[in-house]
Amino acid sequence: MDKIKIFSPATVANVSCAFDVLGFALSNVGDEMTFRKIPEKGLKIKMKDNMHLPNDPRKNVAGVVGLAMLKQVMPDFGVEMEITKGIKPGSGIGSSAASAAGAAFGMNKLLGDIFDLKTLVEFSMVGESLASGVRHADNVAPAVYGGFTLIRSLNPLDIVQIPSPSNLFVSIVHPLIEVRTRNARKLLKHSVNLRDAVVQWGNIAGLISGLFMEDYALIGRSLKDIIVEPVRSILIPLFDELKDASVGAGALGSGISGSGPSVFALSEGHENAIAVADAMRAVYQNSGIDFDVYVSGVNKNGIEIINS
Repeated sequence: MDKIKIFSPATVANVSCAFDVLGFALSNVGDEMTFRKIPEKGLKIKMKDNMHLPNDPRKNVAGVVGLAMLKQVMPDFGVEMEITKGIKPGSGIGSSAASAAGAAFGMNKLLGDIFDLKTLVEFSMVGESLASGVRHADNVAPAVYGGFTLIRSLNPLDIVQIPSPSNLFVSIVHPLIEVRTRNARKLLKHSVNLRDAVVQWGNIAGLISGLFMEDYALIGRSLKDIIVEPVRSILIPLFDELKDASVGAGALGSGISGSGPSVFALSEGHENAIAVADAMRAVYQNSGIDFDVYVSGVNKNGIEIINS
């Protein structure tokens, strides 16, 4: 394979109570990336959008992933990577993860499909580390694997695929302000109250159980974060109003997507998800805040080849 074009999806991570350990992929938002073999060894990056991200591979999340893979394999060719961002940086729906995971997937195809999915996640985390200063996999894993993924352990990396209920949909509002993951992490406490931890563990277990059993009511009861959300929500305009409006419109529950500022809400059924999106839109409509709204199913395939 000398050329490949892919779609790398946006993702929702944390999913309220499961900080750094759970995420899922979206079906209709993401980056498009094209990879070509070139005679000159090394890696070239062309950004095909106006988001002002660096072309220097050493400073680009996709670039550092590609360089790491080339260093390990040492092929007799180089790679040119074109990236068209469909996800704004700092949006909270896995912008850096889409590029990092997409780079790992596309590079692997040109290198002869020699790495398994877990190894692609390992490479992808090199990009996430550049973006946030922390190796985390709750965005890149669902981008690579598709659907919901649980990061049971980072060292060693242990990824568990979680089934997605067939009628589960997500509504997302993205206020067009930027919240960098690196900065949002600085707000977090380094220790938590044991009582709060017990509540959070119960919610995580309930959420995972609800996904397995397709128990939408249990999913809704479990979408509660009493540790991270109270701290990070101060960065998101009208956050409480968004949550109230979502639940009032029929959402199972809602929370911060990743480190924000996007807010997600899960719903049973596409029509409910559209109604929830309309309610979210109404909160921001007259606020003077620019925003985007998305409605998506859960993308069970992850990164996909557009053509090659």
